[in-house]
Amino acid sequence: MMGGAPQDHGETIADFASYEGAQQAVSKLIEAEIPAKDIAIVGRGLRSVERVTGRLGYAAAARSGAINGILLGLLFSAIFVLGTPNAALQVFIGVMLVGIALGMLMSIITYSIIRRRRDYTSITQMIAEDYEVTVLPRSLARAREVLGRAQAAAQPAAPAPIDDAPPQYGERITDAHPAPEPAPDEDRPA
Repeated sequence: MMGGAPQDHGETIADFASYEGAQQAVSKLIEAEIPAKDIAIVGRGLRSVERVTGRLGYAAAARSGAINGILLGLLFSAIFVLGTPNAALQVFIGVMLVGIALGMLMSIITYSIIRRRRDYTSITQMIAEDYEVTVLPRSLARAREVLGRAQAAAQPAAPAPIDDAPPQYGERITDAHPAPEPAPDEDRPA
């Protein structure tokens, strides 16, 4: 589990459909000097979304390996040059080129192994259906006061009265008053 054992999140004081709405509420709470450690944003109904960003081939694998190799080469060059201060610039560049070559080689080998299972690149995100802002009990009253004023100012007027019009095609009907079940006949033999 990421982050260790689950912590006490406190009591929910607001629900939001978007993460940005939850962030704004947390910003208002922090501006009101509620301790940040007492506040949490809890995502409910998590799902994983993998966005495909491109096709993966040997050229793309070599390109991404070269980029990683530059970083690897910089690391090894820095270690080598720091270890020998009188090293020539050619040595620094040579170690960089070796790092790029190793990065490309490792990336191409890895791609050739997984190529049959995955021929694309992607980015994975965790998305929640809704977000709850929770506050620990020691700051709960103040948080409700702060968000209560903010939500009262942001809420529209009272909702329109319920219309008794018949349902439209495809509209889900929920039975508010289910029909009573018939009483069992006691005269009939079982």
